[in-house]
Amino acid sequence: MRNIAIASAALAVVLVGCGSVPTGSGSAPAHTEACKATDEQEISALFDRWNRSLQTGDPHTVVANYAARSILLPTVSNKPRLTEAEKEDYFHEFLQYKPTGKIDLRFIEISCNTAVDAGLYTFTYGTTGAQVKARYTYTYKWDGKQWLITSHHSSAMPERN
Repeated sequence: MRNIAIASAALAVVLVGCGSVPTGSGSAPAHTEACKATDEQEISALFDRWNRSLQTGDPHTVVANYAARSILLPTVSNKPRLTEAEKEDYFHEFLQYKPTGKIDLRFIEISCNTAVDAGLYTFTYGTTGAQVKARYTYTYKWDGKQWLITSHHSSAMPERN
């Protein structure tokens, strides 16, 4: 019985330690972020949404997939794109090739209101039929309404097969 009492007291101390208790007078209550429930199917569909936006041929539509604070490290440009205008400039050029992407290998990791989709994809240019195989990483953040890209890295595969 004594062991149960000690265990109960220890558990109570642990549980109190896990709680958020404001310190000092006038402190704001602790803020707890609610996590958006999601799964790999929803996260993988974000690439499909982005790929469909490419098909519009409109750089602004493509850039609407990106958070205001985000970075694009594109496949066919050495310049990192941080602003909306820089991203639109890149896609204005890239969309002239009428690209279509296809995922070849995918790895998804999901956390509270963030997700990573990384792997390999192939772009086929509608204008020439040429294909570019590349590695990719998209990081997404839930903004309370939708998933947006916070970073997008794409680099052509270094080895030719």
